[in-house]
Amino acid sequence: MYKFLRNMRGASALPYKAKETKMNWKKSALILVTGLTLGLGLAGTASAETQWERNHPRRDQVIDRLHNQNYRIRDERADGDLTGRQAGRLHREDRAIFRQEQFEARLNHGHITRAEQRSLNQEENQVSRQIGR
Repeated sequence: MYKFLRNMRGASALPYKAKETKMNWKKSALILVTGLTLGLGLAGTASAETQWERNHPRRDQVIDRLHNQNYRIRDERADGDLTGRQAGRLHREDRAIFRQEQFEARLNHGHITRAEQRSLNQEENQVSRQIGR
């Protein structure tokens, strides 16, 4: 068995080693290029906004906050920090803010003003403070 191993490490071992190194370099380069291509492609899509979000940044911000608060209410309810009645009241307040945002947007051709956004954010802040109690 020792002779077999010695023959394997003989003269043919160096060219095989060189091929292996060359192949590893090619694989590494391919993986690097593929990773960069995918990484740049995914980074572009991950930060891409929809056309609606670009056209309505104030509404998008208000609605995103409402969604976030909805999840927070559900999490607090699941953890037992809020009763069913408290969670229901907070959800109703959030829905009222959402309806107010929809109404104000309808009056202004689908947009809300900075003052309206500020007012909606103040109302959301009041609800947010009640969630974290």
